[in-house]
Amino acid sequence: MVRLPARLHLGHGALCTLGLLLQDFALAQNLTDSQISDVETRLAEGATHPWELGTRAQALLEHNVRDFSVFSLTLPSTSVPSDTSSAIAPVFSIAKGVVNNRTAVNGNITGPQPLVTDDSAADPASIGPAVLLANWTNLGDGVDYAGAALDQLNFLYEKVPKTSDGAISHRTGEVQLWSDFVYMVPPFLAYYGLLTNNQSLITDAYTQIKLYRNYLRDTSAGNLWAHIVLGNNSNGVANDPGHWSTGNAWAAAGMLRVLATIQSSPFASDMSSEQDDLADWVSEIHAAMYPHLNTSSNLFYNYADEMNTFPDAASTALLASTVYRLSLLRSVHHYLPDAEKCRQTLFSSNSSGLVHFSSDGWLTPVVNPDSFGDEGSDSPESQAFILELQAAWTDWVNDGSQGANGALRLGSVNGATIVFAAISVVWILLF
Repeated sequence: MVRLPARLHLGHGALCTLGLLLQDFALAQNLTDSQISDVETRLAEGATHPWELGTRAQALLEHNVRDFSVFSLTLPSTSVPSDTSSAIAPVFSIAKGVVNNRTAVNGNITGPQPLVTDDSAADPASIGPAVLLANWTNLGDGVDYAGAALDQLNFLYEKVPKTSDGAISHRTGEVQLWSDFVYMVPPFLAYYGLLTNNQSLITDAYTQIKLYRNYLRDTSAGNLWAHIVLGNNSNGVANDPGHWSTGNAWAAAGMLRVLATIQSSPFASDMSSEQDDLADWVSEIHAAMYPHLNTSSNLFYNYADEMNTFPDAASTALLASTVYRLSLLRSVHHYLPDAEKCRQTLFSSNSSGLVHFSSDGWLTPVVNPDSFGDEGSDSPESQAFILELQAAWTDWVNDGSQGANGALRLGSVNGATIVFAAISVVWILLF
């Protein structure tokens, strides 16, 4: 056992040397531009399902075109600056491809219908914000983005089954609620409301989250969220009362997108209690999840409280991103040390290269996106989660790393202030 000294006295020279060591350490705990490019390329190659396309669009906005992300906390410009056009082009390509394909498949029929025909009522709506943004920025390409977004909105309200108290089903064939829904539908409703100055839609985004929380929060498990409830297996997907880690992360991330949208809207002052609730509910998920973090691997198990399930880097990445976002939006910093441990672990390297990425840039280990109980590989959604984590952390650092308790600020790397926990100082000095 090593006994720590009561005080450490460092001279100027020692501090300078320590600063250089810490900067080198920081660089080793972050992805290079080339590595990020590999992540983006694998995401582009792999994203084909509706929720993957929607998540990819959101991740690209957050990481590459922050001014057009809801986390900019301002209305986006109605035109795209020339120096942004190439970065945002993949987002518009997703929107255009989906809307054009819809028209080709349905024979130009209008009326309530999803952006993509799918057994999930929620997943196609995840593409909705990209379609709304394409319309908002007046692309002038002759594609009816507004009509497609309106049809998707009306489909959710008029065609999708609901619970008796109004929760929109995640599935089309029966009433079944999935934690994933919170990332797919409420952000679309809120963004539609923001761009059309419709407070009722923004309020319903909040209400849908509130209803889902009522059904999925498991108070007997410390407020972890169940994954799937209420279905009778008529649609081929059985209920899953387990506390799926990615599902908890989906929920927290969706709540934060709605919270940011409310803060960006002219209704922010009228919806202060809703903002408080959303922030509290995200914190509630953090408080439920982080005690289950495997402290040896700094990864969550696929099912947070089931240690016999495999470690999952995907949920670990997405949930960590929500810690930085909550810190930025509401100055809630409690789980920053946990998020930073997870981020550094995910981005760590050894003599063979990145520990948690394949040689061509796929995150590992990850849950199978098509079979949530099984370990998989080459997961597009996990690639998006990495971009969202990198974007959230970068925004947090650029904002001054608020809440880095007991931290030491040293220098600048690529224009971003690097913050290190004081424990790192002690560790380097002693070992």
